[in-house]
Amino acid sequence: MTTTRLSARAAIASVTDTGSFTELPAPRGESPADGPLAWAGYDDSRARATERTGEHESVVTGSARIGGREAVLISFEFGFLGGSLGQRTGDRLEAAYEHARARRLPLVSLIATGGSRMQEGMLALTQLQRVARQSVLTRAAGLPQLAVLRDPTTGGGWATLGAGADVVLALPGAQVGFAGSRVRPADADPAAYTAEGQYVDAVVPAAHLPGTLAHWLRVLAAPRSGGPVEPPAALAGVRPPATGWDAVRQARDPGRPHAEAYLDAYFELRLHLSGDRAGGTDPGMLCGFGLREGRAVAYAAQCGTATRPAGYRTAARVVRLADRLGIPVLTLVDTPGAANDAAAEHAGAGAAIADTFAALAAATVPVTTLLIGEGGSGGALALAAPGNTWVTPDSYFSVIAPELAAAILKRPPSAAPATADQLRIRPQDLVALGVARGIVGPMT
Repeated sequence: MTTTRLSARAAIASVTDTGSFTELPAPRGESPADGPLAWAGYDDSRARATERTGEHESVVTGSARIGGREAVLISFEFGFLGGSLGQRTGDRLEAAYEHARARRLPLVSLIATGGSRMQEGMLALTQLQRVARQSVLTRAAGLPQLAVLRDPTTGGGWATLGAGADVVLALPGAQVGFAGSRVRPADADPAAYTAEGQYVDAVVPAAHLPGTLAHWLRVLAAPRSGGPVEPPAALAGVRPPATGWDAVRQARDPGRPHAEAYLDAYFELRLHLSGDRAGGTDPGMLCGFGLREGRAVAYAAQCGTATRPAGYRTAARVVRLADRLGIPVLTLVDTPGAANDAAAEHAGAGAAIADTFAALAAATVPVTTLLIGEGGSGGALALAAPGNTWVTPDSYFSVIAPELAAAILKRPPSAAPATADQLRIRPQDLVALGVARGIVGPMT
């Protein structure tokens, strides 16, 4: 079964606990005959849409439980004038947002819309400003917003309720894009207008959607830690290195544990967020939210590769979202450095790194960092929590890679080990220098 072409109420029923939906009353409002533009036949079109769908507008709103947790639901009825947004649609959306804030509830949007309603002209288009305002107010209230992209999700509905949500899920094959099918260029790549081509957080099969939403609501509603979370335990059974070069060799050992293993050992439930919301992803940066001993924790973890600009922007996105929701953050540092190829520079590497530094510096929630491998220069430091960074025995942190330092100092390659010692990059050196708080022990 798929929700891509379900009615608004069937879509709600497909993801909520049986019998838990309570519809919100429709705000009272009168429209002139044939709408604000006196568009001939508009009232007849609305009447036919009501007869066909049983609805009086293109959205159904209310509250329901998903996996036992209460949320406000907005569900679009595509059969009602293509799920388009008009003035009365805006009234209902605004009321739903206000209800979510008044009850301190998360908001879940099940979107299927073709955009703004032509028969109401610019007054329909300005409803996007109303939605954006309500989204901002809800964000400022510290409440999460989740979106599910059904088929189709285009125009202003995608550019406000969809792309503006904190977590964006989509059904497989759903048409997603700002341009609808009848207005995009004739030679446009159709793959660019699908859920799979839009860098959403996850494409979720319809059968898995109720469970996925329930997991997200469970995590985002979980208790918060009162202080910084504890760093993960070391997973490799090694001792701190004797020399700086030993530290480098241990950190570069391909068999040592990487971020995925640390996250799996740390969290009992982990939900991934993907992409920087600017058209980029970096598989070398894992970001999301999880449960640690029943408490919500956000994470951003480097995977041992050179971090690309999209990776930094994704990490900054998650840190800011966690800060807004009051959720503490764990970062895992492991990179030889920031990607420095031409593509990375064109993608704004410097600005992306600066944004990550700024996100951590501005965070009001506690941030805990564990260095689990290589700590290569500013590309690694951007994810490190000032004053609360820990290290594993098989890690090192350096202002620059020892080989590069030797080259800059006009030393032969054979001088790299001695240079590593001079740089004092071992875990125990980092503690002695005050860069790290301590070396974490093994799991017990």
